[in-house]
Amino acid sequence: MWEYIQQWYRRKFADPNAVTLFLLLVVTVLVIVLFGSLIVPLLIAISLAYLLDWPVMRLMQLGLSRLTATIITFSLFLAVMLISLLTLVPVIWQQSTTLIQEMPDMVTNLQIWLHKLPEMFPGIVDDSQINEFTQEMKRRAVGLGENLLTVSLTSIVNVMAMLVYLIIVPLLIFFMLKDRDILIAHFSRLLPSNRQLISQVGQEMNLQIMNYIRGKAIEVVVVAVVTFVTFSLFDLRYSALLSIMVGLSVLIPYIGAAVATIPVVLVALFQFGPTAPFVWVTVAYLIIQALDGNLLVPLLFSEAISLNPVYIIASVLIFGGIWGFWGVFFAIPLASLVKAVLTAWDSNTGDNVVEETPQ
Repeated sequence: MWEYIQQWYRRKFADPNAVTLFLLLVVTVLVIVLFGSLIVPLLIAISLAYLLDWPVMRLMQLGLSRLTATIITFSLFLAVMLISLLTLVPVIWQQSTTLIQEMPDMVTNLQIWLHKLPEMFPGIVDDSQINEFTQEMKRRAVGLGENLLTVSLTSIVNVMAMLVYLIIVPLLIFFMLKDRDILIAHFSRLLPSNRQLISQVGQEMNLQIMNYIRGKAIEVVVVAVVTFVTFSLFDLRYSALLSIMVGLSVLIPYIGAAVATIPVVLVALFQFGPTAPFVWVTVAYLIIQALDGNLLVPLLFSEAISLNPVYIIASVLIFGGIWGFWGVFFAIPLASLVKAVLTAWDSNTGDNVVEETPQ
């Protein structure tokens, strides 16, 4: 057993490039685990810089300098963000407040419908089951109210943190776009000379992350807009709030769609009841989800993120448990990084085996 472990160690770590890659991964994991909450603004800025680097490069191909292209792209980005904040945030806040105020009426209507179930399905559903469910629902509602009160008491701190983010993140984005080559050169100087595998993994991840961030941004906008138009045609209440929720749900693979379905179905049920409009709204929403998963995602991502669904769900659970929300948000890029590292490592050790065999 010990000899087998020694053979595996020599095969995997005989190359100094493999040792360098391993040490870099260990340092990266430790930084994320120990300082994950502190580097969140930096990671957000890096993600947005990846997204905005594409238009900067296109403007540079037209003959503009990097500084001019960065100023134009960054100004348009700030304008879009400002317009979105001024138009979407008031609507979302109003609809969220209205939804919270109407929750007691919704709970009452749900109890009335639930108590009709024993008459509709005798022998399958009885009053005791309905009473237990309604009591549990009331306890959850009280817990939700306590959580909302806690959030409101800490809202001042959250607002201050958000203001800091709104200042720091745009500054980071601007300088990352303007000094991209300089920053990459500085980072390269920090790496050891034996970095062949790091360069191989970096080249692959650069393409994958760029395609992932750009594709996800487009997917969020397309899904949110299509959902909003669809819900508006049915005159569904809280259309803007639900549409943004559905659009953001695509950031969390598989799990996000399942979670977003619950409020959409409940709001439609409370508004229309068990009638034909409720069925049509649900069918339209499921069609949007099907088109997103089977048409839009393959069109946007193609083979850029070629991961099995099992690996994607496992990465969401693992990285989410380690890093919370941001672990879930960056689950696919992190899973792609693990895949790229393993591929480079195996190819490198395979080459070593081939080279050592004739000797």
